[in-house]
Amino acid sequence: MKALVCTEFGPLQKLVLQDMASPRPGPNQVVIDVKASSINFPDALMVQGLYQVKPPLPFSPGAEIAGVVKELGEGVTNVAVGDRVTAFPGWGGFAEECLAPAEKVTPLSPHMDFDLGAAFGLTYCTSLHALQDCARLRGGETLLVLGAAGGVGIAAVEIGKIMGARVIAAASSDDKLALCKQVGADETINYSAADLRQRTLDLTGGKGVDVVYDPVGGPYSETALRATGWGGRLLVVGFAAGEIPKLPLNLVLLKERSLIGVFWGDWTRRDPAGHLRNLKQLTDWFSAGKIKPIISERVPLRDAPAAMVRLTQRQIKGKVVVLPEAP
Repeated sequence: MKALVCTEFGPLQKLVLQDMASPRPGPNQVVIDVKASSINFPDALMVQGLYQVKPPLPFSPGAEIAGVVKELGEGVTNVAVGDRVTAFPGWGGFAEECLAPAEKVTPLSPHMDFDLGAAFGLTYCTSLHALQDCARLRGGETLLVLGAAGGVGIAAVEIGKIMGARVIAAASSDDKLALCKQVGADETINYSAADLRQRTLDLTGGKGVDVVYDPVGGPYSETALRATGWGGRLLVVGFAAGEIPKLPLNLVLLKERSLIGVFWGDWTRRDPAGHLRNLKQLTDWFSAGKIKPIISERVPLRDAPAAMVRLTQRQIKGKVVVLPEAP
């Protein structure tokens, strides 16, 4: 099989397309014929050795896939050979075949094709867990979403609206903000052209927002925290800007604000029932037409490294899907 392989931690351009032996399943493992996988920010961090998880070398990145079950290991009962499935293997998805733990494999909704299935789970599950389980977002509250035109950002905008919040989308360009309006944002802020804090306060009558969804980090986190009102909650989702911010804790004290970490991947291990509950809720919303991933590009394996670079440079809107079988 063909796979995109990381042989040493470092620049994304060092990923190489190689012929590899097909994986074989051990107990409670599933081999999946990968029809589509999606690029997520942790994939790029993992290749560079900057993620909290470092797979043994060599490995293929790709944490989220959709495909068809090819082979089962001993003890697997939740899926069968030939089933259409989605999976969160952690890594290995940028390949024609992928090995995944059985507990990370679920049937693909009959309403989804493989492309949508690969682009759906990680971003929407992260955003629902963040807003519902971590922030306890309530109807009538105001939500500020940073990096709102990215995969998790779009999911947060859509889910925030479903939960009854007023959603302010913040992004770095007007074309990105047009996409945010398309998926339901009430207000938008171009933080490359306007003062994020002042514009947020203007839009909330000086009150500030209740919740910030922050997958960006860098200089935007402190500014967004300053734009929250009394009891505001800032969700620490990721650091797409490349810098982990150091926040003055007096800002937390002054208005009884909260900083809340969001680590969806580890939470699924600690609360698998909660994850299945959320996944069912998201599938129901998708079937009802309330949410849908925005896929901006579809690329073959050989073009995935360049797409990952564009993602780290924040040039991507929505999701990029990798098609391992494409020529």
